[in-house]
Amino acid sequence: MSKPKVFVTRAIPEKGIEIIKDFCDVEVWQAELPPSRAELLRQVRGVDGLLSLLTDKIDSEVMDEAGPQLQVISNLAVGFDNIDVQAATARKIPVGNTPDVLTDATADFAFALMMAVARRIPEAEHYVREGRWKTWGPMTLLGVDLNGATLGLVGFGRIGKAMAHRASGFDMRVIYYDPNEQESDSTMKATKADFETLLRESDFISLHTPLTLDTRHLIGSSAFSKMKPSAVLVNTARGPIVDMAALYQALKVNRIFGAGLDVTDPEPLPMDSPLLTLDNIVIVPHIASASKATREKMSWMAAQNLIAGLKGEPLPNCVNPQAYSQK
Repeated sequence: MSKPKVFVTRAIPEKGIEIIKDFCDVEVWQAELPPSRAELLRQVRGVDGLLSLLTDKIDSEVMDEAGPQLQVISNLAVGFDNIDVQAATARKIPVGNTPDVLTDATADFAFALMMAVARRIPEAEHYVREGRWKTWGPMTLLGVDLNGATLGLVGFGRIGKAMAHRASGFDMRVIYYDPNEQESDSTMKATKADFETLLRESDFISLHTPLTLDTRHLIGSSAFSKMKPSAVLVNTARGPIVDMAALYQALKVNRIFGAGLDVTDPEPLPMDSPLLTLDNIVIVPHIASASKATREKMSWMAAQNLIAGLKGEPLPNCVNPQAYSQK
């Protein structure tokens, strides 16, 4: 009996690949860059399962090119805005993701990014390497304090709550804005606020909301105009949540103190982006979940979703359970 045919759109940690190889006839895209659109369409023809990354646009065209035998799409990410979930549901194709596992790694990184911007650590490191360190100075590279500051969280899901836990160690006041919250958690030392209040009162604003039509450019010129001049913005969610042109203007005129970005719009950020000319921003290449243990667990979870779908079993982590009711 032949094995199901699978395409994996990039090399992933071996923990997941080993499981897939045991069950499937698998083709893995080995290049560092994701497959082009034409190559993606070519590679998916005839596959029974697809394991994608957030860099791959999986829409109705891809699904139709794969063919009616496509049984499952497994996304190696928590977010799934790269997949047309509605199109998958209409075709009775369950879509999987990898939630929970990267919560702590992402929260750790968001907090590290927040601290790096606040205390100007990358800027100070460049200061040393450029030979500008001549003596200790009382006014050299002054930053802003975290201790006792107000942290505003936009989005209060798993990662937002993990950020609140970390903030308690710095005696920070935590407020959050999350219009999708179903029920508040009384165990959390955090206070719900409206968006305007969060912008106005926060010393640090950290974004942990999905990218939707409502959140695209949620942080734009209007939002920046309401922030404190000493505010620090951190984005480890999705790049388009922030209007990059508005961010540049806010940083250039010191409307806010600084920003830390793990995600940008577009990705990667073009080398001629004006943001790269500024000292009061830290930009890193989408690595918030990039710890060995986390990425291995993500690959394992993505493999489990893939194989469950190929077996006709419910996915351990399914973002569109409605696909089963279509069958």
